[in-house]
Amino acid sequence: MVTRAESAAATRDALLRSASDLLNHGGPDAVTLRAVGARAGVSRGAPYGHFIDKEHLLTQLAIDAWLALAEQLRRLQNDDQLTPATRLKHALLALIEIGRERPHLYSLMFRTPEGDSDALLEAVSGSHSYFLSMVADVVGDREVRRYGALLLSSAHGIASMELSGHLTAEKWDTSGEELVNILISSFQSAPR
Repeated sequence: MVTRAESAAATRDALLRSASDLLNHGGPDAVTLRAVGARAGVSRGAPYGHFIDKEHLLTQLAIDAWLALAEQLRRLQNDDQLTPATRLKHALLALIEIGRERPHLYSLMFRTPEGDSDALLEAVSGSHSYFLSMVADVVGDREVRRYGALLLSSAHGIASMELSGHLTAEKWDTSGEELVNILISSFQSAPR
């Protein structure tokens, strides 16, 4: 027999999956609590029992994305088969890949939240901790924050330029992957 808590958790998961689908296919404007509930096949009032409003639901999608990225970075950091530089390269490409595959979610991840900003900040901080640890493995501890900021802002710039169509091989004779390789190579020679 399914408990009330299990049923509520299943409903919440269904609502989040539905919201994610709507976001992927139509952007934030397509995500309404009514549309999410209809897509999830729950009662009209069910979404309101789990989310205060649309903004809290969108913020939860961003939180979940940052948590998933943090888990991916954790696995990368613990992969002893990869060199520190390769781990860092994969970390940057993981962020860029979100922009490529799920551009609306990527945009949500980098907007100022109107929902649960404390939970979002905590999720972002978790991924940043893993990322900065990987940066330190390549450049050392002394300048980790400056190099980390430069790498992260560069990856964000690459993703944003790709999303807008301004970074194409035809125009620049390069790719996002090649730019990440150049960045990592230049950082490997940085003074420690």
